[in-house]
Amino acid sequence: MVVNQMKPEIRLMKSKCAGVAMLAAVAMVSAIISTQAEHHEKKSISTGSGAYWYSPVDGWGLVPGSDGIGSTHGSVAVASDGRIFVPTDTARGILIFNPKGEYQGFFGSEFSGIHHLLIRQENGVDYIYAAHLSQSQAIKITLDGKVVWTLPYPEASGIYKAPNEYKPTSIAVAPNGDVFVTDGYGKNYIHKYTSELAYVKSFGGRGAEPGKFNTPHGIGIDTRGEKPMLMVCDRENRRLQYFDLDGEYVSVFAPFLRRPCSVSFQGDMAVVAELQGRVTLLDKNNNPVAFLGDNPDNKFWANFGTESKDWVPGIFTAPHGACFDHDGNILVMDWNVRGRITKLVKSSILD
Repeated sequence: MVVNQMKPEIRLMKSKCAGVAMLAAVAMVSAIISTQAEHHEKKSISTGSGAYWYSPVDGWGLVPGSDGIGSTHGSVAVASDGRIFVPTDTARGILIFNPKGEYQGFFGSEFSGIHHLLIRQENGVDYIYAAHLSQSQAIKITLDGKVVWTLPYPEASGIYKAPNEYKPTSIAVAPNGDVFVTDGYGKNYIHKYTSELAYVKSFGGRGAEPGKFNTPHGIGIDTRGEKPMLMVCDRENRRLQYFDLDGEYVSVFAPFLRRPCSVSFQGDMAVVAELQGRVTLLDKNNNPVAFLGDNPDNKFWANFGTESKDWVPGIFTAPHGACFDHDGNILVMDWNVRGRITKLVKSSILD
């Protein structure tokens, strides 16, 4: 049941180093110029490159009477009706905002500690699929918190001696309904299940060679090419990898990323949240077209403890999750002790 506290309203490969360097320089110069003011001045920073320019929405995604929304270590998902669902590590569980960023309430204190969620429509009904890190399980629930199923640790894999060795960080659902769950904080394997939740296989494991992982933190189904692929954010190897939907290794790419955490897709574009203070937009061939919110001060990179007084609208500290809304705007969650969500609205560089 949703607790209402206000009125409800309801996808190659190789990039040229020169191009990457140019984008990085543009993003950094833009950020440095824009942050001549001290952090506490709260100046809003527009961010991007070329046709991909965005402006932050001041005051978006706040909970009235709170300094932040509570510890955020997850992702963001948008329902078919436009509402935004935000997991937290607090007793509020999952927060709900309307597209304007107005707080609509929360549900599911038992869902506190969800590390990643996505929303998928099935037969006209939206469902939340989530990697519930704190409970060592994956879940499927309705938008008001009714549990459809829970998926515990993959005992059939033979990889785990105990359930608590399993630490799922992300979930993805193939077009045919098959489910993938990545054990990003545990054994570094990705596990595949049928749509009926029958265990199929596990692949990956810890390592630096192609096809292996060092914290496979985020996963997503990339449907931008000829056939769907599983994209993996191999965070501590600082790269992305492709696997086919049978779990077979295909390729490794994007070695310029700064600890990629999550990936989401819309049209020909992919958005990657990077823990070290940046969000990157990739085109259909996985070339970077813009670096967003690039923080020029690396003391804030991947800094969970960054206080709200040091936040600059449009500049990130520890992007952990990002997704597109229905209008192509971008929602970003920083890993943050106070809890921080930013909405970037696509705009003109001249705005």
